[in-house]
Amino acid sequence: MRSHYCGLVDENLIDETVTLCGWVDRRRDHGGVIFLDMRDREGVVQVVFDPDTEEHFQRADSVRSEYVLCITGRVRARTEETINPNMASGRIEVLGKTLEILSSAQTPPFPLDAHHAVGEDVRLKYRYMDLRRPEMQRNLIARARITSAIRRYLDDHGFLDIETPILTRATPEGARDYLVPSRTQPGAFFALPQSPQLFKQLLMVSGFDRYYQIARCFRDEDLRADRQPEFTQIDIETSFLDAQAVMSITEGLIRHLFLEQLNVDLGEFPRLTWADAMERYGSDKPDLRIDWELISIDDLMTDVDFKVFSGPAQDPESRVAALRVPGGANLSRKEIDDYTQFVGIYGARGLAWIKVNDLAAGMDGLQSPIIKFMPEATVTALLDRLGAEAGDILFFGADKRAIVNESLGALRLKVAADLDCVRGGWAPLWVVDFPMFERDERGGLTALHHPFTAPSCTAETLKANPESALSQAYDMVLNGSEIGGGSVRIHDQSMQKVVFELLGIDEAEAEAKFGFLLSALRHGAPPHAGLAFGLDRLVMLMVGGQSIREVIAFPKTQSAQCVMTEAPGSVSDQQLKELSLRPRRTESQSGA
Repeated sequence: MRSHYCGLVDENLIDETVTLCGWVDRRRDHGGVIFLDMRDREGVVQVVFDPDTEEHFQRADSVRSEYVLCITGRVRARTEETINPNMASGRIEVLGKTLEILSSAQTPPFPLDAHHAVGEDVRLKYRYMDLRRPEMQRNLIARARITSAIRRYLDDHGFLDIETPILTRATPEGARDYLVPSRTQPGAFFALPQSPQLFKQLLMVSGFDRYYQIARCFRDEDLRADRQPEFTQIDIETSFLDAQAVMSITEGLIRHLFLEQLNVDLGEFPRLTWADAMERYGSDKPDLRIDWELISIDDLMTDVDFKVFSGPAQDPESRVAALRVPGGANLSRKEIDDYTQFVGIYGARGLAWIKVNDLAAGMDGLQSPIIKFMPEATVTALLDRLGAEAGDILFFGADKRAIVNESLGALRLKVAADLDCVRGGWAPLWVVDFPMFERDERGGLTALHHPFTAPSCTAETLKANPESALSQAYDMVLNGSEIGGGSVRIHDQSMQKVVFELLGIDEAEAEAKFGFLLSALRHGAPPHAGLAFGLDRLVMLMVGGQSIREVIAFPKTQSAQCVMTEAPGSVSDQQLKELSLRPRRTESQSGA
């Protein structure tokens, strides 16, 4: 039907006849000459109809925005004064000869070029319209090209694309499962996979030593901008490779991807231990485009009269840390109060601060409600350790270690963004040497990664001192976002038994939850390791998006709904009956 895409018509086609199909982006009538901007996924081209083609001119006069047309015409150069440098096809236009209306269109629910003035709920309700926007077209085309490049790279490195089940049992990722009732097994339920974790381990036991899958995953968890109830992983697993080898292959994938798609050389990724990341940045996914670091000052505060500082300084479970913001002395009191409120979200009970107005003036050059509680020698030592300069502001956190890290880590990001102190470009890194376990609310141990992650020590050492044990886990971080994570898996039965015991999982529970995997591991399991990337997040970063909803064709809302299809929706009593389910009777149904 078409000979060329609209956006690909250029000077090389001058004097040629082309047939174009697409949507009317804009219609203009200039003194008896009709201009139609025709749009498809590749871009826009201007088509001109004059009265010489009477029948088709009349038809062009009748079309409106978003009509679907098929147009045949001759490509010609624009005059110098009408060249549009903002269009790829801006040096040419098409003189229309014939026009066929393939489909008329109602008035659009919102102007595509004014979508920002429209609520997201409206754009999601009419997502098929929203997807016509050039930005969304570019994003999804970029996503398709990125996934193709990923497949080519992994294929070239000996990986096999193998699908795993969608209807399965619960996997141990920690979020709530989406459940599917079974019609053939009344009262029983499938779970949609939170990840293919168990199956990809089974594939390693089966001898498929290099597996990948661009896999759909489902997690019923609280949503935010970078989460969706259904999302896509680039899932990778290998046999007979250690952590270093897996990291080398997957780092190579991302470097190749950025070089091929964005012409950006990311270089070799630096590595940071989890402990260093938390100590210096208050986050296990630090944004290295920001130079500021958290500095521990516990030793300086142990003996001060200020109990807010001295108490945590003397507590081994707590921390006192400072963040120096260069040039931050210009912040107003209202801005500081807003930041105080902000850190409260993370459990901080306040935000102490010192403005360094004049370093040379000593204590007189400082402005703060807390310096009266500190000896001059302590303040001098504090300024020296932080490398404070005139014009700086110093923020302090003093509380349980986790609260200080999280609150000051988040404050570091927010203030840097507010003051435009985030460098451009890309800052990738690996975070390694994660703890094996952390304490839950009840004081028990829980796996920081998942129960099949291998420790860096022997089973005996792990059992003797589980809280200090490190895992063979690794996360890839880019610009403050975790884009992938993985680990070496446990393939030794005695080690797996110790980990289950430490997690409070007895043999009966282990068999009930993971019996098929444990059985497989008893039948000659190779050492194996893997990693999974979040495809949605990776694409979002590569196209410069602010939310993964910008790179998903049909996303859900933050309440996990699809406002376009009105899913989830009700089903008939007959369907429920076939699934051995009874509808819950409401008060109105029961006559109450």
